[in-house]
Amino acid sequence: MNHSPTETGGPAQPLRYLSKLEAAAIETELLKDYHFGKQQLIELWGHACAIGIVKAFPLSSLGKRQPTVLVVCGPDQNGCIGLVCARHLRMFEYAPTIFYPKRSSHSLHKDFMVQCERMDIPFLSYLPTEVQLINDAYNLVVDAVAGPETELADLGEPYGGILLTLKQLKIAVASQPGQCTCETLWNLSLYAEGWEAEGDNSDGITPEVLISLTAPKKCAAGFSGKHFLAGRFLPFDIQRKYELNLPEYSGTDCLVEL
Repeated sequence: MNHSPTETGGPAQPLRYLSKLEAAAIETELLKDYHFGKQQLIELWGHACAIGIVKAFPLSSLGKRQPTVLVVCGPDQNGCIGLVCARHLRMFEYAPTIFYPKRSSHSLHKDFMVQCERMDIPFLSYLPTEVQLINDAYNLVVDAVAGPETELADLGEPYGGILLTLKQLKIAVASQPGQCTCETLWNLSLYAEGWEAEGDNSDGITPEVLISLTAPKKCAAGFSGKHFLAGRFLPFDIQRKYELNLPEYSGTDCLVEL
């Protein structure tokens, strides 16, 4: 019988943070060896991200009359995860709006986009460069621009300007930590933009909340904010192979706070 690594006994080992190559290798194994589907994985990740937002920012804590959330989606896989996250947030009675400036022609991206459109989730035609306009309109921002699979140098525009705007929004959060008011914009990141997988990330965006998908990456090792892990679906054999030493999940929860 295939047992959880936590059931094998012995002292608890420290959580392991993956390199970019290891994260890519695990995803390849899930797709090829375990026959997970790409759409299946994105759905799992997007749902878990929405759950993380609900835990970190429950409806009762939001400072505006409407539970508005801005979801900024990039052109690659993380953008798809953002679309799924927005759809689930709508089901959880939040009011998401999506900014998806470069819509992919891939059928998978189109499917997720249509699902959002059919659920009457609005799409922005442009992202305001006036930071205060975003502050005034939304309770929080979900940053789904780039993931570990994305080469930030290859993103180009309009993402350079988007990342600059998001970085300015983080200054507002850092200046008023622990508050949820009209003057403070919370930021949640599926992968912190500008962070290198294994390097110094002092110049990147530092979100209030970080959700690691599958397993935490080395770029998040020094993160001091609220950090969730969404990886309960990961087969036990893979957990052992990569010596991930993942924490135990409570009950039927699909994510755990690190």
